[in-house]
Amino acid sequence: MFGLIGHYVLTVNTPIGRRVRPRLLAQGAPLVRIKPKDLAAAGVGRVPRLVGVRDGLPVLEDERILEVGNVIWCTGFRPDFSWIDLPIFEGDRRKPIHRRGIVDSEPGLYFVGLFFLYAMSSGFFRGVGRHAEYVVKAIAAR
Repeated sequence: MFGLIGHYVLTVNTPIGRRVRPRLLAQGAPLVRIKPKDLAAAGVGRVPRLVGVRDGLPVLEDERILEVGNVIWCTGFRPDFSWIDLPIFEGDRRKPIHRRGIVDSEPGLYFVGLFFLYAMSSGFFRGVGRHAEYVVKAIAAR
């Protein structure tokens, strides 16, 4: 059920999708069946990116040193568009300005696979195919 909602209901074409999109882009996708407050209550802490080690202890991006006995390394990603030198971004987080992955101000520039590109499912396997098809049709129409 969650997959259907993320694929068909939470889109940029629906009022609820437009309402939740900014929040989801700012904090990431909801954790399925696990709420952040439940993690916090269990003593799980989220911290900024690890950038080094000092005296055997992890050093964070904000220069804090964590005195911990264990580190659980989680994989993931965050978009990095630093290699794109074009005026197509908005805000401090350098979010690309696009319409369903098509950058109108730079003909020939497209995005596929970004989180909530069109729907909440955009960055997941289920949604990428739909967006790739949309972009391919736009390219062919040019």
